[in-house]
Amino acid sequence: MLDNLQEFSLDFFSLKGKVAIVTGGNSGIGQACSVALAKAGADLFITTYSSDVSETKRLIEAEGRRVEFFECDLSKREVAKEVVAKCVEVFGKVDILVNNAGTIRRAPLVEHPEEYWDAVLSLNLDATYFLSQEAAKVMVKQKSGKIINIASMLSFQGGKFVPGYTASKHGVAGLTKAFANELAEHNVQTNAIAPGYVETANTAPIRADENRYAEITSRIPAAKWATPADLQGVVVFLASRAADYMNGAVVPVDGGWLAR
Repeated sequence: MLDNLQEFSLDFFSLKGKVAIVTGGNSGIGQACSVALAKAGADLFITTYSSDVSETKRLIEAEGRRVEFFECDLSKREVAKEVVAKCVEVFGKVDILVNNAGTIRRAPLVEHPEEYWDAVLSLNLDATYFLSQEAAKVMVKQKSGKIINIASMLSFQGGKFVPGYTASKHGVAGLTKAFANELAEHNVQTNAIAPGYVETANTAPIRADENRYAEITSRIPAAKWATPADLQGVVVFLASRAADYMNGAVVPVDGGWLAR
């Protein structure tokens, strides 16, 4: 036992020589995760829905890491195979997949349009499943890999006005556990991060409502919203050797929201 304890070092958190796919990695939480992984030593393959990637490119290359961008619509199922195949073509492997890309549509339940449901489920849940499946094929052959999903507080709660988002994020938590059960024996770890309220474009409408913003903030023990940077340490940990025995966990990073 003592010998095992002596093996540990801060190198366990290094991602030097690793290749990470980050979906939606050009802004918000995805950009923060991409930069953190680069700082830890990984090269990046980033999917984006925008052609302006200059800021993210600058931040990653400043760390001395390679980055490739792939502009695509992840709501189309066939794109998952293209993403993983292109990453393997460029970098030769896939060590880490961060399923970050997502969307949200808000409307009262009785008025919630069918197209809102379809748009949210296709990107938040379907894309997570198909990308994870394709990445897993590569990782199982490699006998190593990390799949990190971005869940939500609404993986645990119901919320209001966002039934599609809630269903998708409950589904992401379920997929995390299902993939973990099958992939752990192949040395592929699947876990999820469940952010609390984060200052991103997705939450801008809530933050614009002063009363709602104050109500939410008052319930957070940390007494403030997160920024995307608050997710950086957790994503590096889950992507690293330090998390090799974590499987199927959904890790809240919520300022204490769930503990309240």
